This record gives sequence, C-alpha cells and structure tokens, in this order.
Amino acid sequence: MPQFKIAIVGAGPAGYFTAQALQNSQTEDLTFQVDMIERLPTPWGLVRSGVAPDHPKIKTVAKVFEKVAAELNFNLYANVELGTDITIEELKDRYDAVVMCTGSQIGKKLGIPGEDLSNSISAADFVPWYNGHPDYENFQVDLSGKVAAVIGAGNVSMDCARMLAIEASELDETDTADYALAKLHSSEIKKVYVLARRGAEFAAFTAPELRELPKLEHTDVYINPDAIDLAQTRAERAGEVEKHVASNLEAMRLVAESQKSGNEKSMEFLFEHVPLEITGREKVEGIIVKTPDGEKTIPCDLVITAIGYESLPIAGIPFEKGRIKNEDGRVVATNIYTVGWAKRGPSGVIGTNKSDAADVVKLLIEDLKTPKSTSDIRELLKPDHEIVDQAFWTRINAAEVKAGEEHGKPRVKATSIAKLMSLGRG
Repeated sequence: MPQFKIAIVGAGPAGYFTAQALQNSQTEDLTFQVDMIERLPTPWGLVRSGVAPDHPKIKTVAKVFEKVAAELNFNLYANVELGTDITIEELKDRYDAVVMCTGSQIGKKLGIPGEDLSNSISAADFVPWYNGHPDYENFQVDLSGKVAAVIGAGNVSMDCARMLAIEASELDETDTADYALAKLHSSEIKKVYVLARRGAEFAAFTAPELRELPKLEHTDVYINPDAIDLAQTRAERAGEVEKHVASNLEAMRLVAESQKSGNEKSMEFLFEHVPLEITGREKVEGIIVKTPDGEKTIPCDLVITAIGYESLPIAGIPFEKGRIKNEDGRVVATNIYTVGWAKRGPSGVIGTNKSDAADVVKLLIEDLKTPKSTSDIRELLKPDHEIVDQAFWTRINAAEVKAGEEHGKPRVKATSIAKLMSLGRG
C-alpha cells in the first residue's frame, strides 16, 4: 500500500484542518503520514494566541485538533523553526507535498502621520500580548490614559475594544495571561471608540459577536441608530440586501436599543470615521478623522490599529500582496501548497479553514505520483535539538490546565519558551 509523506508547516487551525482532510481522504489504496512542524513549543495557533479569553467556547475546537493528533499517522514536531532549524528545500526533497499553513502575523499600517508615536500600536501585537504568546511577553502598552481608539471594523478590532472596555474582574476566570490581567486591572481606560472607516453596511463584524455586547455587565455600548438607518437605506438602494449585512445591521440595532446603565466604562462605534493623522508630541494625544460632517479631532491616549494582517515572507516561497502567491492553494514551486490566511489573506473565521483545507487537499491528491523514500525529519535537525512532540505538548497542556484548576480558570498559560519547555520536561 503506497503511503505518501506530507509536511504541514504551522500548527494552527489551517494546519490541523489540513491534517484532518488528509486523514479523511485515506482509502485502502491511499494513506498518508502527516508531519506537522511548528516554530513554538505550543500548537493550536490563533486558538491559543488569537481568540479573546472571554470567548472560551470558540476554543473548544481544540478538541478536534487533539482528535486529529491522536491518529497513528500524525506526528507533531514543535519547537522546530523553518528557515532556522530546517529549510524549505529540505522539506521539498523529503516529502511528497509541503503545505504552508503559516498564517498572517504582521499588522497592516494605516500609512498616516503619527502612526509611529508611542502608544500607537497594532492589534497584531496587542492580541498576542494579552493571550500570552511568548514573543510578546515583554510588549509594552500604556493603559494609564482615559480614552482609547481602536481602528477597524472586524472582530479583531471588537475584541481589542472589548478587552479594554470590559471590567477586568470579568476576565479573572479566563486564561488571559497573568501579566496582562494585572495590567488590565490597573487600567485607567474608561472610554473606547471603535472607528470604522466606512458605513455600517460594510462592517466585517459578525452578528453573534455584536449580540454579545449588550450582555457586558459593567460596560455600556453605544451605536448611533442614525448610522444604522443610513446604512440600511444605502444597502437597499444598491439592490437586495445580503443576508450577512441584514443580520449585522439587525444586531447593531439591538446594541443601539439596549438598556444603558450609566456604567463608568463604555464602548462607542463610530462609522464613516476615516483616520487622517495621529497627534501628539512624543505619545498619542488624539486622532484626526474625516467624517461626513467634516474633520474633527478625537482626544485619546491609546490607538490600536486593527485593519488586517499580512504574512511574514519565507525564504524560498513566492509572496504577493501580503500572502503566499498561489493558484487555488497550489504554489508555483514544485509540491508546495498553502491553506488558511497564508493562502487567502486574513478572511473568514476559524471554521472557514476546514473547507479551505478540504479543497486544497483534493488538488494535492490529484498531483501525487510515486511516493518518495524519505528519511525522518529528525535527521535534518542537530543531535541536541529538543523537539516538542505530542507527548511533550500533552505534558505542557496538562500542567497549564492543572494550574488553572487551582485558580478557577481553564488554564494558566506559561508565557516564555523556557517555562513551556520546563513544563514539558516534567
């Protein structure tokens, strides 16, 4: 029975759904060995370091990942970095196919004056910071001011705004990184603006996320009903209103009409507010925006930009417009494929990667020829290189969960490579 060896680079949702698609495609005449390679000692990607801590239900998809990892044909090679420990050429030579599931890590820039001022930051830094990503343990954000402005009209911007506007005690039973939780408890931020550059009908928020906002116990959330009416009118004039737009606008009305409690903390959505300049001497002091009524300055102490992501270029892989250059998942280079944000850009939700992976795996199987006779990936690594395999990761996971149980949390994350490796060694 021929068995093909497939390398998956990146252990996030796109990687696991690719592994699952390969497992589901096996027949009596076609089997796969799946080797998943991950730079960090921890798998799960954005499920661990991107999903907001106060949305634990979304993280239950990790159960699917663990089921995939339990299959006999699956191997995890974490703490292995492409470009440092191994090269793309070595993988191409030893595997029948290489699937790049490396995501998008770099926050897009607005390209306006003042963007480099102190306390003007990217969601691409802020989100992994509060989620305990090892690369961001020492990231600095000043929460001593009263007002924050988050620029963007997607779920990432909403997550950032909510994490700033929520009463920190509501995060005590989540897996927010300990250092971030301490900082949020001492935060002086009281008002958070969400600035969307276009009208409400173009917002990329999802309706379920919007519907949760009125449930915030200690935060009032405001949306001007007139902005929703204008968006509704414009959408109807353009033709039949798309289902997701109608659902979004309905959810926004629920927010606009929700009972306000006079809470000290608040979030406010401002549509058709185009940032022109971030002002301040050395640190953020305000943001100048263009509105339908003209320009105005919004005084603020923190600006977070959440307008999308780009992929980090990888030597030996063609890149174009912030993502891997590909045709339906096929990369120009021989036997290389891509799935997820690295393929299509930062669009969709976690579940979008499942159908994406299934489509690309179909193409991959069509391209397969004679299986290669290849050596184990361990032979490519230095003899003293410490690999985090599935058993090693299971020990890290168990230690974090146990620490969480002692504090009434899902887990207490280790936020440094050294600590993670120490937990895995037991």
